[in-house]
Amino acid sequence: MKHPVSLRAIAAAAALFGGLTVAQAQETIFYSTQLRPIEEATKVREVLLKGIAGKTTYVVDEPPAFAVRMKAETQAGKRTASVVGALHGELQPHVPADLQSVDDVAAKLTDRGIPASLMDLGKLGTGQQQYIPWMQATYVMVANKQALQYLPAGADVNTLTYAQLQQWGKNIVDKTGQRRLGFPAGPTGLLPRFFQGYFYPSFTGGVVTTFKSPDAEAGWNALKDLWAVSNPNSTNYNFMQEPLLSGEVWIAWDHIARVKEALTLQPDQFVAFPAPAGPKGRGYMPVIAGLAIPKDAPNRAGAVAVIEHLTKPETQLATAAEVGFFPVVKAELPANLAPGIKALAGAVAATQNAKDALVSLLPVGLGAKGGEFNKVYMDSFQRIVLRNEPVKDVLEAQAKVLDTLMKETGAPCWAPDKPSQGACSVQ
Repeated sequence: MKHPVSLRAIAAAAALFGGLTVAQAQETIFYSTQLRPIEEATKVREVLLKGIAGKTTYVVDEPPAFAVRMKAETQAGKRTASVVGALHGELQPHVPADLQSVDDVAAKLTDRGIPASLMDLGKLGTGQQQYIPWMQATYVMVANKQALQYLPAGADVNTLTYAQLQQWGKNIVDKTGQRRLGFPAGPTGLLPRFFQGYFYPSFTGGVVTTFKSPDAEAGWNALKDLWAVSNPNSTNYNFMQEPLLSGEVWIAWDHIARVKEALTLQPDQFVAFPAPAGPKGRGYMPVIAGLAIPKDAPNRAGAVAVIEHLTKPETQLATAAEVGFFPVVKAELPANLAPGIKALAGAVAATQNAKDALVSLLPVGLGAKGGEFNKVYMDSFQRIVLRNEPVKDVLEAQAKVLDTLMKETGAPCWAPDKPSQGACSVQ
């Protein structure tokens, strides 16, 4: 669907950069929705962009304003930014109208060791590279080292399965009488992302299409067993670093930003590792930011220089150390990297390089309905796991809610569901 952009929006967009003149065009304007807070933006300007030939100006914007500006400049035929940085889902709507192929840049960067799965995401469903992966966050498991003695025989934390995680939790209950496994199921916890990025892909190979499948039923029954050995206070946890630090929880799943404090404050006490695998693979949700070159970029050579610089291993490691986003390239972690950050970086690398890794994207195309989408999964969890309602009945009822929502938004399927013509629907 084309969105008409008003002349007023174009004028406002032009004003945003203070009306750049052609004489200034040879500087490289780097326009980003990421690293917006003043401390982070300052790190970008003073640390991460240092060493690029020529002048690079870093300008940040909120995602909705970014979307308007990109469309407005395309329609006006006047581009100010030469390189843009944004999340995968923020770049998706700008193909094919507003972005140009970066196949030539990708060819130059083959030695960086960016995983093929991430490069494929950067094609945004086309046959050409639309963005180069820039940096990532994701979700990991963290365990207190005192839990390791209770690991099931033959289990390795880096290749754990959900069955082994359940047995691990059960071993702790059997030996200590305490339920020490924890999940962020509180009011502002990120448990919906566990269902969408980890549980559903690992057990069913999909997120929407497989919502009420026999595989989903089996998965929910496995989750009930897992919950039986999980700390009942999980329904109050929002950030897992707190119960990890207090010792109330020994094993937890959460976003890296929400366990980082535990690993930073007590790096000797904790280990970080990938989430478990299910019958369909090791589902995980990368939060990927990419670097793209807009159509009619005034300084394409400058844009390429910025992309080459930001994907150098040393710049990627500086990005992890300075702003807590992790490398997408193969990078040897330096000895002086803070041990907690190093542990998280290792878990991120082990996740994306796992042989059975199954990428699940953040939901795409739901607009303002993202909260309602999350609610489908949380309502299913509350009814099946907390209230013990029959799995099949709950999935049938919630599938209708999910299908209605998908039809209302018209959102097509996203990975790991197969691409769809029109709205993604429950099979």
